[in-house]
Amino acid sequence: MKKQFNRVKQLANQTVGRAEKTEVLSEDLLQIERRLEVVRLVSHNAHKKLVSCLQGHLGMDVEKRHKKLPLTGLSQAMQDGAGQLGDESLTGKMLELCGEAESKLAFEQSQHEVQLERDILEPINQLAEVDIPNLLKLRKQLAKLVLDYDSARARYIQATKSQNLAVAAKLDSLKDEMDEALNKVEICKDQLSAEMYNFSSKEADYAQVYVMIRGQRSRHLARLWKIT
Repeated sequence: MKKQFNRVKQLANQTVGRAEKTEVLSEDLLQIERRLEVVRLVSHNAHKKLVSCLQGHLGMDVEKRHKKLPLTGLSQAMQDGAGQLGDESLTGKMLELCGEAESKLAFEQSQHEVQLERDILEPINQLAEVDIPNLLKLRKQLAKLVLDYDSARARYIQATKSQNLAVAAKLDSLKDEMDEALNKVEICKDQLSAEMYNFSSKEADYAQVYVMIRGQRSRHLARLWKIT
């Protein structure tokens, strides 16, 4: 409770300019930080829109997804109609042929969607809902630790200037508290820096996922042309 109170007090003093604010991240890390939330939001929206384009349901294998597709329902209706009309009916024969074609199209669609989910949707979701949120959570933790350090440093500096003997007697304790807070800041900063640089180094890989969408579309259309 006391630590939380000191954080709020320190933040208030920094907001109105009565206290210094320690900036622990370099400019290049700050640039990465500014991109994080934007990339998260863009990835979240892209995932949401891609899911809405699917005809099947997420998490299903090819066979289960195939059964749920509208094309499969159309195929079944055509084949049922063909059975009712009989082999001697020209309309029945056409319904049978078209029903088989629709079934093949549905199977190709289900394969396409399963592959799209595995190669594109899952990586995008991992980035937007796991990887970046973990980084942002660590960044918030660092911000809290920096506040703790700034607060401890302010109390230590104030104690060094005090003429009160009781306050001066706590100088060593306040110095230890400040050093411990700084050590926690450095540990968290190093961890965050490593994670942020790792994210930055993989950004090209993340971007490549979107390129795969176009490639999947071309492969899917090629398979459909073979059927038709």
